[in-house]
Amino acid sequence: MTRPENQVPPDAAEQASGGIGSPPPRSASQPTLGAAGQAGRGKKASRQRPGNQVRLGPLDQESRGRGVVAVGWSSGIVLVVASLAGLGLFVWPLFVPAQVASAGHLTDAPWAVAIILPVVVLLVFAQLSEGGLDAKAVAILGVLSAVGAALRPLGAGTGGIETVFFLIVLAGRVFGPGFGFALGCTSLFASSLLTAGIGPWLPFQMLASAWIGLGAGLLPDHVIGHPLRGRGEIAMLAVYGVVAAYLFGALMNLWFWPFATGATMVETAALAYVPGAPIGQNLRAFGAFTLVTSTGTWDTGRAITDAALIILLGPSVLAALRRTARRAHFA
Repeated sequence: MTRPENQVPPDAAEQASGGIGSPPPRSASQPTLGAAGQAGRGKKASRQRPGNQVRLGPLDQESRGRGVVAVGWSSGIVLVVASLAGLGLFVWPLFVPAQVASAGHLTDAPWAVAIILPVVVLLVFAQLSEGGLDAKAVAILGVLSAVGAALRPLGAGTGGIETVFFLIVLAGRVFGPGFGFALGCTSLFASSLLTAGIGPWLPFQMLASAWIGLGAGLLPDHVIGHPLRGRGEIAMLAVYGVVAAYLFGALMNLWFWPFATGATMVETAALAYVPGAPIGQNLRAFGAFTLVTSTGTWDTGRAITDAALIILLGPSVLAALRRTARRAHFA
């Protein structure tokens, strides 16, 4: 039996149509995508695919002025309330007449510690709930607190030499104001346990150093639209370290000045605290007392130490902290 000449074999028909189940052949009028078009389609698809979305890294967030560990509403409220309450512990004798012959802060210091430590814990939990602080940031906080506790005995405040504040300044700069506040508290608390320096001065030291870290985290990241990096950033941090050193000394004078001078320096009215006197008079006396007793000695030594350590070690420490933040990929 012969096959007609115009009959096409089944396999040839399948090959001509692209096979069973294959789409029909593209007509000549239907446009085709070249290599460039297919590459563009691939890029568009990758941009739309959720798995390829670009997320801001820690350094991108820091360049926008938020710090690596951002501060939300709840943690910001905790910082404001804690700072106002702590400031009240320092300045209340200026508004309420204090008994100069009393034990001073020996009675309220334990209560201050009992308030400050829960505030630090509350701040950490607030930032954890906001997603600004995760387990890796808490671990870094613990490590830096231990490093600060180990650094402080190297100077021990001798002649105003303090080796812990430069680390608080640099860490607050990189990780943000909330992290700097917590690091200032925990570093001083851990160092006091290490050096047996627990006393009525401890809560006031914790608050003052916490404000140093808080202020470092609030420093500007841009000046006239240009990011602060390199020598400009180091210069700004060094100046801030000098200012913070003098402010720390003034605050640490203020915590005991009403009770010490009011009882022992009555004959030197220009330096002594006078219960019930106008605020301006007591502030002038406090300024004279600070200038005479600590500004030219302890505070200046602390300022020189801070500036020198920030200038010498600041670039490498900042780079190490930022590298750690980049690899940690905080939430």
